[in-house]
Amino acid sequence: MQEPFAPAIAANRFGLGARPGELARIGPDARDWLTAQLKGGAPTLADSGLRSSADVLVETFELRRKQREARNADAEREADAPSANAKAVRALLKLPALYRPIYIAEANARFRHAVATERPFVERLTHFWTNHFAVSIDKLAVLGLAGAFEREAIRPHVLGRFRDLLLAAEQHPAMLLYLDNHVSVGPGSRAARLLSRRRSGRQAGINENLAREILELHTLGVNGGYTQKDVTSFAKVLTGWSIGGNVGPARGGEPGKFTFREQIHEPGAQTVLGKTYSQDGVEQGIAVLEALAASPATARFIATKLARHFIADEPPAAAVARIEQAFMRSGGDLPSVYRALIDAPEAWQTPFAKYKTPSDYVISTFRGLALPVEQGQRALASFEVLGQRTYSPGSPAGWPDRSADWDGASALLKRIEWADAVGQRIGTRVDAVRLAEELLGPTLSADTREAIARAASGAQAVTLLLTAPEFMRR
Repeated sequence: MQEPFAPAIAANRFGLGARPGELARIGPDARDWLTAQLKGGAPTLADSGLRSSADVLVETFELRRKQREARNADAEREADAPSANAKAVRALLKLPALYRPIYIAEANARFRHAVATERPFVERLTHFWTNHFAVSIDKLAVLGLAGAFEREAIRPHVLGRFRDLLLAAEQHPAMLLYLDNHVSVGPGSRAARLLSRRRSGRQAGINENLAREILELHTLGVNGGYTQKDVTSFAKVLTGWSIGGNVGPARGGEPGKFTFREQIHEPGAQTVLGKTYSQDGVEQGIAVLEALAASPATARFIATKLARHFIADEPPAAAVARIEQAFMRSGGDLPSVYRALIDAPEAWQTPFAKYKTPSDYVISTFRGLALPVEQGQRALASFEVLGQRTYSPGSPAGWPDRSADWDGASALLKRIEWADAVGQRIGTRVDAVRLAEELLGPTLSADTREAIARAASGAQAVTLLLTAPEFMRR
């Protein structure tokens, strides 16, 4: 490690961006500063008004009941011309009207916590795992659940075992709805046979989305050695993994929470990756997940993603091997994995190798300038303008993690315009030269320092700081 650069690397590469005075507080023991953050309880959000996923789903079920009643009332009274009042009632019963305020509250709470946290390394890890187990609000069913998914499935397990994190993510209602596992019905299940006897015309079948993404994106990786046959068998194992209440082709269970529905589960043993699983019910799926969590292919895949995120777009082989070995030796104990990452010499190289994503850029700006996070939709506008709306990666693969995906000319122009707006807002209140030295330490180049010092105004000086190559990267 190049010791003079260590505090800046710890705050800006491992953390979420330095705050004024933070590099001095970190001092020469940057590794100790990071390791200390791994101690203590799991990270939680201070906002107490956030709702549980079960609470949101119970209200969803009630809303849908009211929608059915409104439609039936319309059909009885005004089959051809619904009244304006009836239309207004139905408009109030739209799911986006329920979900959007929930989403805004969750995204705001996450933003505020990222800006204010004293454990930025752990918060970056939380964002990493949320992106690894990605769900997207582009699907309406997830709009009101994405924040709860992070709070309920990710945060409690970031400092635990990968096995527990994996199970919590796959059993969360947001994941089950996002990947449609609640409608996956075993062809040999009781429910499928009943539908067949009734000749109702309803199709009951396997949905492979969850099984495929677990293998490809959450555990083994695309080159992890599984086949299409494994995907199909695993999908059969996961039939019955559903949500309590009025959801999917079966009913029952505690409303809004994970439940196992025996009546839609494919009975019998299944073979996945050469191993046969004969367990009954939900235990069959848990056994497969435990085996996947312990797989060397999973250790390699996770190590590669962590090294790519924290070190370089092309992960150094030695760092990947170090992290992979820690994963296997510890049985997937995540703090042990993180310590191996911290100990990797490659993680402390300069200059900064990673181009900040829009989210990183916004959060590091707010931390560096000590900006307050406003309430409501306005606080989230910066993420949308720069191209990374919170909880909206657009696919189960999550947001990309290579510079080439973020550093195009158009994206850079948007950052410059955004930075200029920030400079105009606060330029008269900031000594940009002093602040640059505090935030970037010895990584601040002489050319950048001189350019900021020669700025025509305080606003321009702030803009030059925020658009400097050293600030754009981590």
